[in-house]
Amino acid sequence: MNHRDRPGRTALPTPPVAVVRARLLLLGLFALAGIVFSSWLARLPTVRDALDLSTSALGGILLIGSVGALMTVTVAGVVVQRWGSRWALLASTVLLAIGYVLMGVGPAVGSVLVLSVGVFVNGVSIALGNVPINVESARIERALGRTVIPQFHAAFSIGAVAGSALGALASRHGLPIAVQFSAVAAVAVVWRLASLRGVVLAPGPSDLPRVVAAAPTPTRTARARRLGSSLDAWREPRTLLIGVVIMAAALSEGSANDWLALAVVDGFDRTEAVGGVVLAVFVAAMTAVRLAGTRLIDRFGRVAVLRVSGVVSVVGLLLFGFAPDLTTASVGVVAWGFGAALAVPIGIAAASDEPVRAAGRVAVISAFASVASIAAPPLLGIAAQSIGARHALVLIAVAMVVSVLLAAQVAPRTLTDEPAGPALDDEPALAAGPVAAMTGRDLVGASAAPESRVP
Repeated sequence: MNHRDRPGRTALPTPPVAVVRARLLLLGLFALAGIVFSSWLARLPTVRDALDLSTSALGGILLIGSVGALMTVTVAGVVVQRWGSRWALLASTVLLAIGYVLMGVGPAVGSVLVLSVGVFVNGVSIALGNVPINVESARIERALGRTVIPQFHAAFSIGAVAGSALGALASRHGLPIAVQFSAVAAVAVVWRLASLRGVVLAPGPSDLPRVVAAAPTPTRTARARRLGSSLDAWREPRTLLIGVVIMAAALSEGSANDWLALAVVDGFDRTEAVGGVVLAVFVAAMTAVRLAGTRLIDRFGRVAVLRVSGVVSVVGLLLFGFAPDLTTASVGVVAWGFGAALAVPIGIAAASDEPVRAAGRVAVISAFASVASIAAPPLLGIAAQSIGARHALVLIAVAMVVSVLLAAQVAPRTLTDEPAGPALDDEPALAAGPVAAMTGRDLVGASAAPESRVP
């Protein structure tokens, strides 16, 4: 086993109650995100038919959501660092409710404009919500001292299975989209608001900067610098290369979410319900690997797991694209799901190795994911017009090859691998609550602790 490819952590025999509670609540939020995401995507054929859209027109509407996500994710890291994860989650919850209801009302009233506005607002809410939950998942992993981030993404996949099943069931029984989406939005708002209080951990020693000056009174210069420090990650080569890996992973997973059900409907002349079931098979395959991923990563390391995942994805994509029947294609979908499972969790963990800068780095790689989301719908829609959605999905294999070639970038970094950080007054406002009561000497001592130390 390559020691350099293993995160160095020391596990607690008994995790603190607050960490256990935050972990359970965050698992729930990831599951909810999957439900919300997939219950909408499973109804895309109905949306297309209700508005009499072509495949390329539907891709253009999905592009609008991706633009909203990209516009938001570039500042989401700043929002999290300036106001904290809790406020970012609250704002994204309000936007989610608005966007989701509009996405249901649009097809019901025959308005492409209302649908487009809903898709845009939904994209903004997803981008604003993804950064804080991923940052908090990395904090919980450090607190527990072992790999757990794939479990959160497994919860998302479980939610996605439930959401796909919900969409398929609603389609089979003819439930109007407006009713389904309004109900899902109401459940999501209540669920999120109930989780806000305990899901965000209080700052601990591992969340403090490594280089700390005497704690000054916040000044206008310091507050202005926070924006710059939040954007520093855009100048880091490793972060940008991890972003490319995440882009490939997002292209693979996102294209399946956007186009797989439709590819089954059009490519094999099956019903929307069958397409929803195949999409559920894909996310179920991802779920299985994500549940096993914690042990796989701890045993074999991030780099090896990412490389194998890329190869398996390519095999699955080729099998799905060129299979002669749906049964064989479904085997390819399973392999594709296996390969797509761990790339995003590995990328999030790699971007969060140095905790103080995690929010900015997670925002950067999320931006890369949004770029993939922007590129995929129109490009695949154009390709689908000529060669069909099923064969168009095979093009994703090129991105997976790139992911394999860049896999070495996700190897864990220690504090000594990182460049020296700025002083506390140049960092995000972490001195809140119990941290604010610490003296400058306490802060220096805390920041000198290794990352593996639990708060």
